[in-house]
Amino acid sequence: MAPLTDSKKTCEVSEKPRRSKIWQALQTVKDPEIPVVSLVEMGIVRDVTLTERGEAIVYITPTFSGCPALHVMQRDIKERLAEIGCKSVAIEIRLSPPWSSNWISDEAREKLRQFGLAPPPRHHGDFIGLADISTAVCPRCDSTNNTLKNSFGPTLCRAIWYCHDCQDAFEQFKPL
Repeated sequence: MAPLTDSKKTCEVSEKPRRSKIWQALQTVKDPEIPVVSLVEMGIVRDVTLTERGEAIVYITPTFSGCPALHVMQRDIKERLAEIGCKSVAIEIRLSPPWSSNWISDEAREKLRQFGLAPPPRHHGDFIGLADISTAVCPRCDSTNNTLKNSFGPTLCRAIWYCHDCQDAFEQFKPL
């Protein structure tokens, strides 16, 4: 497709291919704390819009409002989109609705498990069920014969468990 004639535009293709190309690029931006999954797979990237001037606006919802990796995510998104020709990228952080572990894709859940991090159970808004974190499935041996050792893991979104069957500790992404 021919470049847009307005010299103030920052992209050179029509809107649909640009959005598609942007989403494809965002699929490659990894979570800084869990590098086997992308920010899209984790449900952190919520939407992308393009302004009339060609600016890409990426809407993200971090797993926690005080996420220590937030600045790294913003930087990585801007760098990746610059690589595909987006000259102007804005990141808008949305805290409402709050991020939910239900937003993690099925593919990401499997990648988390293979990485050795137990994925959170789907809760579908059952907050009573959320309060009961008495079970976790070991990502190494699929056992449920586990004990919660610490509800505060290396990050706010993880807990530490011990598997009595394979005798190994593992982290579980908390259901939120």
